[in-house]
Amino acid sequence: MDAPVTASAENPGSDGDGGEWGWFAPQPAHRDSDHRADHRYTAVESNPPYPDGSRGPRPHPVDAGTDVPGERSPSPDAVLVRRTLEEIRPVADRATAYFYALLFSYHPDLRMLFPPAMDTQRDRLFKALLTTARHADDPVALDDYLARLGKGHRKYGTRPEHYPLLGECLIGALAQFATETWSGEAEAAWVRTYTRMSQTMIDAAAEDEPHAPAWWHAEVVSHEARTSDIAVITLRPDQPYPFRAGQYAAVETPWWPRVWRHYSFASAPRSDGLLTFHVRAVPAGWVSNALVHRAAPGDVVRLGPAVGGMVVDHSTDNGLLCVGGGTGIAPLKALVEDIAGYGRPRRVDVFYGARWERDLYDIDALLWLQHAHSSWLAVRPVVSDAPVDVGRGPLPDAVRQYGPWADFDAYLAGPAGMIRNCVESLVADTAPPYRIFHDSLEELAWPWA
Repeated sequence: MDAPVTASAENPGSDGDGGEWGWFAPQPAHRDSDHRADHRYTAVESNPPYPDGSRGPRPHPVDAGTDVPGERSPSPDAVLVRRTLEEIRPVADRATAYFYALLFSYHPDLRMLFPPAMDTQRDRLFKALLTTARHADDPVALDDYLARLGKGHRKYGTRPEHYPLLGECLIGALAQFATETWSGEAEAAWVRTYTRMSQTMIDAAAEDEPHAPAWWHAEVVSHEARTSDIAVITLRPDQPYPFRAGQYAAVETPWWPRVWRHYSFASAPRSDGLLTFHVRAVPAGWVSNALVHRAAPGDVVRLGPAVGGMVVDHSTDNGLLCVGGGTGIAPLKALVEDIAGYGRPRRVDVFYGARWERDLYDIDALLWLQHAHSSWLAVRPVVSDAPVDVGRGPLPDAVRQYGPWADFDAYLAGPAGMIRNCVESLVADTAPPYRIFHDSLEELAWPWA
């Protein structure tokens, strides 16, 4: 996943240059690898993440397929869909390749909606299907997420007439590879599931069209190299750009048309309307390397709408635990600014992790914030491979030492392994899973995500 551009690097959570590769992503849009989170946490499966990757109280938690007291049983359609997915799991790569072969053979005009290189697209399809199946019986979370996807996919040029074409090719691929579980009933279940999802996205896009552009043009007004592979980039949108601290946006550069990557906003909304992102150049990262090593003031990029659920709930007085690794510190810094600007101080503890002290590229700005808000803000740098003033060792261990955090809302951003370890550590230390928030694109690459 390419992280949001503070936003961080491409793929909020990983250092890879992935993209929005869902079932039929007309465009890749990934977030920086330093931000990407991985939701495969068995310790918190009793309260799985929302489809957008965020966590929080939900009215009807849904188990993946078992009957649990107090939870709904899966619907007949969900059962059939999941059986199909289990069968094609071992041949997911072949099924995915077959899907795209059908799509581009029968509808070659749709190829122009996709980026030139399709290599990283292959492994995203099956993850998207699994995620869809997991949330098929959670309409509150599913509809909200699909509505946002429908709005976001306007920037790819996705039109209502494209959805049936993609659905036909999906059904064709499933029928080809799910030979044991495929039946008339299974096909009908998939058609109903896909039709409902696509209609939700179509309706949301139509509702959004009169009120918001499909994308924003934004001029680079400053480009500051912090390290050999990290740059802080500030953009000026061509029109007002609404977002909340903690969210992220897809970015497309002029050097790689139709290739989008997600980056987190590194600041809260500002009076001058400027947007700041922290971008790490990742190996083979088309967008991240272009932004870090090629972009300069005066260049113009395109932005998709802001998305993400890792935002502050200002209706409570809960303390905030913010844990960021690498460029994952970007959205957490934005959350701190959000608290400061709201005018109702709450205790905030920020743990900023890096492998070496020199990698704490934004520590001065965070320490300045701590000095300005010393009554409620504490910033603790933690370096794993070298001594620093405050902490040394693995970031989850340092967080545990300052706990317990059961009464805090926890916000996590950084590499997948760090996120996973922090979640497991917090849950083991009695932190409620529904108060642990993070965004993920890697595993939650939904249809057209």
